[in-house]
Amino acid sequence: MNSVVHQLPVNQPVKMPGRSEPPITPVYRQLPEAGFLRLNQIVKVPGSSEPPIIPISRTSFLNGVKSGKYPPGILLGERTRVWPVEDIRKLIVELGGAA
Repeated sequence: MNSVVHQLPVNQPVKMPGRSEPPITPVYRQLPEAGFLRLNQIVKVPGSSEPPIIPISRTSFLNGVKSGKYPPGILLGERTRVWPVEDIRKLIVELGGAA
């Protein structure tokens, strides 16, 4: 089965409204056509060399989920939450990036 992969344009930064820090450019980030993403694949993770899809902290993202600004994701277990790729792709477009 061949899966379609969308690649974010090289040197196309994801801009966060109201942020003073420069946006992070996702150089090689690829999003699958369908599936789920874990939190550490979406936002900044301390010590990770992999660029985030959305350049904000884990806490900021989870506060946005709580306030309804970001998609809630799906709870798989007591401590496991995932986000459908489609929801994250829509969020990137809403924030001014390209998905």
